[in-house]
Amino acid sequence: MTETVNDTIRNGVDTATMFATLDAIKAQPEIAAFKFRATNTWIGGSHNRSSIKSFYAACAEDTSRTEGWTLDAGEPAILLGADEGPNPAEYLLHALAACVTTSLVYSAAARGVRLTSVSSTLEGDLDVQGAMGVNTEDYRNGFERIRMTVTISGDAPPEKLRQVVERGRDRSVVFDSVMHGVPIELDVVTA
Repeated sequence: MTETVNDTIRNGVDTATMFATLDAIKAQPEIAAFKFRATNTWIGGSHNRSSIKSFYAACAEDTSRTEGWTLDAGEPAILLGADEGPNPAEYLLHALAACVTTSLVYSAAARGVRLTSVSSTLEGDLDVQGAMGVNTEDYRNGFERIRMTVTISGDAPPEKLRQVVERGRDRSVVFDSVMHGVPIELDVVTA
């Protein structure tokens, strides 16, 4: 029995559960609708803190998380901050790296590829003239370009490993959101 159980765990992913989840979504597509949430509070200066815990999944509020996370954000001194945490642009790079990595690990597990290492390096080009309101005609507020390099090794030939990375990119929620944009509704409540 132990051998059978271990065969379904690949790259730390329970592939039997993954395939069962995919089958459940195919049979009942409405369970695929999720709502992830974050709340943010300004601390002072550029320092602010986000809290993440609750989410909606499988047609109900999820109650599996007993604890949440807090993430502090700030700015480096050169951007008027005191380095209270990564700046939001750096969090975006982290989110992109983490999502592509998770997606490619799941893809490798589903395809029977055992990975031995995955790492990525990201660099985003940003001219703050747009975000600082100095020159909004020639410079946008956001990144002009992001470069991502993934280094991967495992028990598959290089071409198969490239395909795993491509599948991870293609299935990444954050990659898709950044690449294609997403509508954002902004409401303002004054107190």
